[in-house]
Amino acid sequence: MDEKENNVGQENEKNYEPPAKRFIKLKPFSLVMLIFGLVLTTAGVTFFALTTGEDKVVEVVSPQNPTIERKEFKKLFDAYDELKKTYFNDIDDTAVIDGAINGMIDALGDPFSDYLNEKEAKQLNESISSSFQGIGAEIQELNGYINIVSPIKNSPAERAGLLPNDLIIAVDGKSIQGMSSSEAVLLIRGEKGTTVTLTVRRGEMSEPFDVLIERDVIPIETVYTEMLEDNIAHIRITSFSEHTYEELLSALDEMEAKGMEGLIVDVRQNPGGMLNTAIDISDLFVEKNKNLFQYQGKGNNPEVYVASNGRKVKVPVAMIIDDGSASASEILAGALKESANVPLVGIKTYGKGTVQTPKNLSDGSNLKLTTAKWLTPDGNWIHEKGIEPDIEVQYPTYAMLPFLDPTMEMKDGMISPLVKTAEEMLSAVGFDPGDVDGLFDQNTEEAVKSLQRELSIDEDGILVGDTTFGLMNRLRTKMHDEDPQLLKAKEILLETIKK
Repeated sequence: MDEKENNVGQENEKNYEPPAKRFIKLKPFSLVMLIFGLVLTTAGVTFFALTTGEDKVVEVVSPQNPTIERKEFKKLFDAYDELKKTYFNDIDDTAVIDGAINGMIDALGDPFSDYLNEKEAKQLNESISSSFQGIGAEIQELNGYINIVSPIKNSPAERAGLLPNDLIIAVDGKSIQGMSSSEAVLLIRGEKGTTVTLTVRRGEMSEPFDVLIERDVIPIETVYTEMLEDNIAHIRITSFSEHTYEELLSALDEMEAKGMEGLIVDVRQNPGGMLNTAIDISDLFVEKNKNLFQYQGKGNNPEVYVASNGRKVKVPVAMIIDDGSASASEILAGALKESANVPLVGIKTYGKGTVQTPKNLSDGSNLKLTTAKWLTPDGNWIHEKGIEPDIEVQYPTYAMLPFLDPTMEMKDGMISPLVKTAEEMLSAVGFDPGDVDGLFDQNTEEAVKSLQRELSIDEDGILVGDTTFGLMNRLRTKMHDEDPQLLKAKEILLETIKK
């Protein structure tokens, strides 16, 4: 997110008009849904933007000169007038009104509804472009804390080792407990080359640790390809942006030219994006007239989207998901699972099944409210439940280890939980530290020296700087080369191809 407050890159509010042939109802679906990527350069879970195409006026009622009698607001006006009359200090009217609106939104108990004041909304609009600067992670407010939904591929957040479900406790030493995601974004985001220190807790019982991250320009590529052995193509989709569908078509052309016989679609740590992109991509895998997903607005029956007679992927397909796969990723996963019999491999998805509508207010502020929900092709609502994989494959335990601060020196005689983390890393990449007990003893020192020997750096046995970077890079390479979820998906495809 570098700071995406609820979606991966919203890229302008463009109307999406799906062809009438995708509906099974008599009336065309007049509502336009987009995934609104609040890319505030640091944050958030994807959410859907909903517009009606009609101009609606938000009428602001002044307590001093009311134009409409609204008795439900009498207590609010009375409280405001009392503040103005008796409060000892001067009152910032804008701050008080913003606070009142924030209070109404907070009272909903809905983490996906939010209010952005004029400054926050301006920063949002500046950041929903083709590129932005920040740390590159999607965040969401969760139980009073800021929760990482997913780091963006090749972002500073990913390189620093941040993982889905990490809780950000503080930013540059300042507690952010109780802050909204938009407030946290203002602290986390920043210009390329500047740094920010996040205090992170991984797991309920773990000790918090600090992660120093240098902000950067967040990459805008959303589709990555590689041809595995046995002509199995691996295509990873990192978000659903404006050009992801075109990128995917190009990737499919490339893989087909190389002799693709099976395809692994990978949406791990993909927090979502634009709905029309998710629909177009789902359509590539689902037969004509089969359901893609359902949309249910307030007070209405579900509207069903069905697949067209367009281009289709002809080879066997498997899909990899995890707990960072959210929103639009889950629409694609639901379509492939329920309408295309594509096996899902990995762990349960995030569980984001609601739709939010952003509304610009007259002063430039923005109100985002939950207005609808979406359902899978079979009518299942996965909100706060997620989508279960057909074949569960957990991440290896070393993949969940916390980040090691390269500026922190570890050497003989030290005892700490981070020393234990370093020992676990050393053991995972083949350097035996002896007992994994949090004590940096002679065995640990010898393991570090062996690592330094392979890295061609001074063998002083101290874990710091380039040695720490080298250790974490070795671990990252191991995770890539021995990816159990990817290997399982490949195994399933090969069995299908041989039948």
